[in-house]
Amino acid sequence: MTRNRQTEASGIVRLFIMDLSPGALILCFLLCSVAGQAPVISVEPRAATVRQGESVSLRCQVKTGAQPIQLEWTRANNNPLPDNSKIGPDGSVLTIANARPANQGQYRCMASNSAGSSTARAALNVKYAPKVRLTPAGPLRVRIGDPVSVECRATGRPNPKLTWKRQGSTLQLVTTETNNVNTIQWAVVRPEDSGVYICQAENNEGVTEGKVEITVEGGPGAPVASVSSTEMTAVEGQSVTIECQASGSPPPVITWSKLRAPLPWKHTVVGGALTLTSVGRQDSGQYICNATNIHGYSEAYTQMEVETPPYATCLPDQVRLKPGDALRLQCLAHGSHPIQFAWSRAGRASLPAGAEATNDGRLLIARVKLGDSGTYKCVATNHFGSSEALAKVVIRA
Repeated sequence: MTRNRQTEASGIVRLFIMDLSPGALILCFLLCSVAGQAPVISVEPRAATVRQGESVSLRCQVKTGAQPIQLEWTRANNNPLPDNSKIGPDGSVLTIANARPANQGQYRCMASNSAGSSTARAALNVKYAPKVRLTPAGPLRVRIGDPVSVECRATGRPNPKLTWKRQGSTLQLVTTETNNVNTIQWAVVRPEDSGVYICQAENNEGVTEGKVEITVEGGPGAPVASVSSTEMTAVEGQSVTIECQASGSPPPVITWSKLRAPLPWKHTVVGGALTLTSVGRQDSGQYICNATNIHGYSEAYTQMEVETPPYATCLPDQVRLKPGDALRLQCLAHGSHPIQFAWSRAGRASLPAGAEATNDGRLLIARVKLGDSGTYKCVATNHFGSSEALAKVVIRA
């Protein structure tokens, strides 16, 4: 356009604006401003935290800007969007389903129109339970007197806390930790250091363990003990045999002991095998096989838990009521948990109408009738057996 034509056009625009009312002038100003404005956007939420496996949506909101506006989602590091992400029909909502740890990071929404472009970001944090890696992974066979170290690394969000313990013991071992690597080490290993060692990683999302077995092999003639099982479960009343074998020259002498308690009085030791007769709950614990000869000694450990079937009782076991009274019976049971309770009435297919049996062993009838008389039976059951108890209910006007 020549200078004369530009001047003419400018005059026409001035004449057009002069002819507009004040309200029309404001509207024209707003429309003209928006028509030439680049997009202004935001992302909500600006920061989101989810657990692994959960889903999350990020919304790109357009504040102002000339239409049409195109929206595009990317990772802030210019990597492609993950394969578990989906963008909504209008492009404004980014959804990440079944979030994975690799989904953590920043996401960017870019809006563009004829006047320009703008971007907004959101941060996604994915929490997950720890994962443990041991180096070396084991099992390890080492010689008496050698140095040994095992490193434990763990990933997880939040950062997990690392601790070491020996299998069969709840005591936390003394270790060194540097740059999120927790190391258990021996400058000189001894036969009694043989065993299974556990690195435990814990954060708010869970607990994960890594195990390594270390076997210390003796020098010439030194004993090395091992047991048939390092963990075992027995049922009350059973007889249990734990076998211990030991190499060495001369042949080592094998003895047994129990951690922080004497051996049960019903026990025998024959050929290195410890037999416990008719075990009870009090016999649970850690049993130690000790092999000794002139060159040294070696220990091996077994952790035994004794479980018991339930023993049920009813309180009260006899009750007399009048019609309209409330019946309350409580079934109690000793034994290994979990224990389930079931109520029934002798000679009847079902409990009276209005009877309520609770998970903790209670039977309730708010208002009894004459026909509710009878013998009520509670059966308590766990993984190791069942037991029943009876309550006699008499209702008379």
